[in-house]
Amino acid sequence: MTERPLTERASPLPYYWRLSGFYFFYFGLLGTLVPYWSLYLKDLGFSAAGIGALMAIPQLTKVGAPNLWGWLADRSGQRLRIIRAGNLLAALAFLPVFWIDTFWNMAFLLIAFSFFWNAVLAQFEVLTLQSLGDQAHRYSHVRLWGSVGFIVSVLALGEVLDRMGTGLLPWVLSGLLWLLWLGTLTLPAGSPHQPKEPGSHQSLWVVLARREVALFLVASFLMQMSHGPYYTFFSIHLESLGFSKFITGVLWALGVLAEVGLFVIMHRLMRRFSIPWILTGSLLLAALRWLIIGLCDDSMLWLVVAQCLHAATFGSFHAASIAWVHRQFGDAMAGQGQALYSSLGFGAGWAAGAGLSGLLWPVWGVSLFLAASLVSLAAAGLLLLGGVTRERRGERRRDHA
Repeated sequence: MTERPLTERASPLPYYWRLSGFYFFYFGLLGTLVPYWSLYLKDLGFSAAGIGALMAIPQLTKVGAPNLWGWLADRSGQRLRIIRAGNLLAALAFLPVFWIDTFWNMAFLLIAFSFFWNAVLAQFEVLTLQSLGDQAHRYSHVRLWGSVGFIVSVLALGEVLDRMGTGLLPWVLSGLLWLLWLGTLTLPAGSPHQPKEPGSHQSLWVVLARREVALFLVASFLMQMSHGPYYTFFSIHLESLGFSKFITGVLWALGVLAEVGLFVIMHRLMRRFSIPWILTGSLLLAALRWLIIGLCDDSMLWLVVAQCLHAATFGSFHAASIAWVHRQFGDAMAGQGQALYSSLGFGAGWAAGAGLSGLLWPVWGVSLFLAASLVSLAAAGLLLLGGVTRERRGERRRDHA
């Protein structure tokens, strides 16, 4: 009888450390890219419009890449090979970054890198649930290490970049990409995929034609669009106020800590409040968050309050959205529904927010956060005035069954 590795025997979850390690490095890379890449681009001499456009590229590729790679994985049944190939090609595509200092060359590099990198996470989520098997309900115990990786990256790298400069950033990103690829070589294959049900394509349009579904997708787009000034210029804004990169990293990490805390108690909120009201409340708190950042100047107290609201602007909104999509699309179209939510929100919405922020930041500056507050408020208004918060009889009961 073959003995399993110690790490797997020591954990009640199958393949715990292999799966958790991937999440740790994947979101560690995200914690390196999102807070600090704009600072690196600024030090290369790019304009605010150029930085906004370049920061939007990874989100633009997210509009189509996950759907394309997901279709290929479903058709071929080679999900693990696609994950490995996506990581390897992303690492290779990123290598020329050490010699690039012009806008178009950087744009082409980011298109190539993010096209493959964005192929990975959605497929890995499927692989994780398959590998956990009857322990799939404990998915959050594995995913938690992604948040830990993000926090470690923003905290450690902030101090290092203060001492050594942003020129170190491409080396860190490249190293994490190669570590990710090496990690994929240890991953389990998961279980064989199930073929799609006949006629699912036609029924998808029936779901999309429902008013509440259409309004939810628009609200998701606007929510991520409102994050544009935050993800693109928050670090630059803090630097202009005189904060060190270490303090910048601490503030980013605080937001993720608030998100983790929210995830711990989210099941209680879901039992007490309906999903549409959680979504609406999250949008209203997002409006408050951007208002605080736009008005608080260099007040550390208010910046801390704003970062704690990340628990709502990402944590509760994302968790409630996953449940809402599952309710509306059902098991047969769950994958298509989640892909649409990801593509329209984190893809198109985030890209639109980053691109517009790049164009408007030189004119509006920090006042752009006030505009982001209005966008979040408009999204909340759509859900309220569109009747999304008026649940049909029995829907809430089914959510908590």
